[in-house]
Amino acid sequence: MTDGLMSKAATMEIPINGTGDTGSLPEDDGLEQDLQQVMVSGPNLNETSIVSGGYGGTAEGIIPTSSVKGSGLHPPHPSPLAAGDEATRGIAVEKFDIVKKWGINTYKCTKQLISERFGRGSRTVDLELETQIELLRDTKRKYECVLQLARALTHHFYSLVQTQHALGDAFSDLSQKSPELQEEFGCNAETQKLLCKNGETLLGAVNFFVSSINTLVNKTMEDTLMTVKQYETARLEYDAYRTDLEELSMGPRDASTLCRLEAAQSHFQSHKGKYEKLRADVAVKLKFLEENKIKVMHKQLLLFHNAVSAYFAGNQQQLAQTLRQFNIRLKTPGAEKPSWLEEQ
Repeated sequence: MTDGLMSKAATMEIPINGTGDTGSLPEDDGLEQDLQQVMVSGPNLNETSIVSGGYGGTAEGIIPTSSVKGSGLHPPHPSPLAAGDEATRGIAVEKFDIVKKWGINTYKCTKQLISERFGRGSRTVDLELETQIELLRDTKRKYECVLQLARALTHHFYSLVQTQHALGDAFSDLSQKSPELQEEFGCNAETQKLLCKNGETLLGAVNFFVSSINTLVNKTMEDTLMTVKQYETARLEYDAYRTDLEELSMGPRDASTLCRLEAAQSHFQSHKGKYEKLRADVAVKLKFLEENKIKVMHKQLLLFHNAVSAYFAGNQQQLAQTLRQFNIRLKTPGAEKPSWLEEQ
């Protein structure tokens, strides 16, 4: 019976040996962290569907008073206190039911997680998808390193530009107060001012680079990884209810067991559908993320290369042209503040 429980198209059940080794699969995070992830999504007791009419039942079977208008009967008016007590009891019952279901689900998932870790169970693995997920996590770590270094470069280079600006002002002041060295101080003042202007332009390009990488890493990639976490939770739930169904299927077949088996089959199918949907969502997001990453990085790496090359070659026109090519416009609200960017 268990052979028909799982789709073999893209996933496979990976048995775990006594040492917890899964062969070539990458190791998961620590057991404590995984258990915390299982426990973190507790029940939401602030949302209930109870109304003041009872214990969560529907409105079916309620006869409107207009249908007995001529009968001479008048419905009793319930006490407001009694109605309030009934509504309170109804909400309490529903909240208890929510906590009960959450507790059962958490127990099953925790049992499955520990069973996987200690080699007494099996887990469903989509080898191709999990390889892509691990690659994404590794890529995100490397891009975060690039982002950190680019921010450090921006900080240090801004300090350099500010120093050049101050040095240019000092040379300019000395050129006016030292007639015998006026020309020499004046030339150096102009050079520092030109370097400062070019430095602000380069800062604009680097700031744009940093902003784009930050969006890619902390928004686009992070959004995909949030879906991955939901997928991993759904996978754990799916395997937990699969294991539960398999254990019941191997037990005796009496009346009570058949009832439990039917309920387990229903739960399994529900979690299987959730797992397969999230697996498909992750595959789509990974595909679009890869396409977007290539597009963004192609533009940003070209910008960074052209701007840095033009700056250190002393080519002011090429540097300005680079910013125009990528539709970057500098704003300088005050000399005491760094330039910032606005994408047109």
